[in-house]
Amino acid sequence: MNDPSHRDDEWSQLLESIAQQRCKTSFAQFFNHFSPLLKGFLIKGSRLNHAQAEELVQEVMIKVWQRAGQFDAKKSSASTWLYTIARNSRIDWLRRQANAVTEELAADDLYEDETSETPFSLLQHHRQHNSVHDALAGLPDEQALVLRKVYMEGLSHSEVSEDLALPLGTVKSRVRLALKKLQDVIGREVLA
Repeated sequence: MNDPSHRDDEWSQLLESIAQQRCKTSFAQFFNHFSPLLKGFLIKGSRLNHAQAEELVQEVMIKVWQRAGQFDAKKSSASTWLYTIARNSRIDWLRRQANAVTEELAADDLYEDETSETPFSLLQHHRQHNSVHDALAGLPDEQALVLRKVYMEGLSHSEVSEDLALPLGTVKSRVRLALKKLQDVIGREVLA
């Protein structure tokens, strides 16, 4: 009974049982067999660590549960179908991670939109305020000055350019560099 086609039929039957009857036993059997294999597959040739791969395995298996009805044994084997979902999920995950890393910090990210008056939120707000204040103090003077004028005094880039007798491009560049430095500093503090 070590015939590979027999095993493919068995996995296909489990998927059909999951799709048609929402059979948790079939899903558990499918999950227990494929989850360690998927974890190795997801780690191999990517930047995922073990914890990230385990999280992604969970995501893939949720998709299997939700999409089992889309499986067609006439088009592919159960394992081919599963690994296609896993590959696509890994690509999506890596894209999400790349986008999260490259997003620039905006002024709205520095302060909460809503202010609640609970002791915890007041303490958190105070700590964030101090963190932003300390991060601003660590910026070069010319970048800190431009940021204060734009975000604290509410001046437009053009008005700051005129006020400081600087080219508009220089003002925009200093704002962008300052926000990037703040993002790095505040990001390190959040992760610490």
